[in-house]
Amino acid sequence: MQGKVEICGVNTARLKTLKNDEMVRLLKLTREGDENARQQLIEGNLRLVLSVIQKFLGRGENPDDLFQVGCVGLLKAIANFNTDLNVRFSTYGVPMIEGEVKRYLRDYSAIRVSRSVRDTAYRVLQCKEAMMAESSREPTLEEIAKKLELPLETVTGAMDAISAPVSLYEPVYSDGGDPLTVMDQVRDTKNTDERWIERIALREAISTLGEREKRILALRFFDGKTQMEVAGEVGISQAQVSRLEKNAIATLRKAICVS
Repeated sequence: MQGKVEICGVNTARLKTLKNDEMVRLLKLTREGDENARQQLIEGNLRLVLSVIQKFLGRGENPDDLFQVGCVGLLKAIANFNTDLNVRFSTYGVPMIEGEVKRYLRDYSAIRVSRSVRDTAYRVLQCKEAMMAESSREPTLEEIAKKLELPLETVTGAMDAISAPVSLYEPVYSDGGDPLTVMDQVRDTKNTDERWIERIALREAISTLGEREKRILALRFFDGKTQMEVAGEVGISQAQVSRLEKNAIATLRKAICVS
């Protein structure tokens, strides 16, 4: 969204900001039913919405849609904020806006979650909003789990399941040059270049073996059979199985080491 000035027809370069004292005054007037104060609060916190949705951009979502959803979260925050508690509005508003955006992304995600997990996640989010309304701070997962009388693992799993997926190409850091992406930080210890080379060399070495040797190795090391069992299936003695097995392994080892 860099360089974009208008979202939903709003000129983001001209968004207002409110000082904390003015924020408190308007919040109190809003609680008394002053619609003009409510409108000023909304306009004065659109920058807050804009800052929250920044982290959700770059996933192919329309900025206008995210901004509108974020504004819904802002309206909920204004309606439920408790001015009697010594907490800044942004401390309460940011999680509310984030929660609304995450709910939107979850509901329209291409990844489907089971009904039971989704229901648990809804309960967790509802409980979270209710607890935030009471204390004007974001509760921990441990507190939510205790409130719902659910295991912490269940709550954590439900929230992880509805989290928006992250692209492997999403930038996580940039110092002015090429950005560092998630993929750059993911390490695959299984499919390394060395392992690919070893697999290719092993496949080529096996292709040089005779059919009986291939079968013996398959029965011994893939099916887990004893030499006696292999001897019975192949129709030779155990001594012959042992000799052919050792010769085959020596051939493979020599081919791989040379390559």
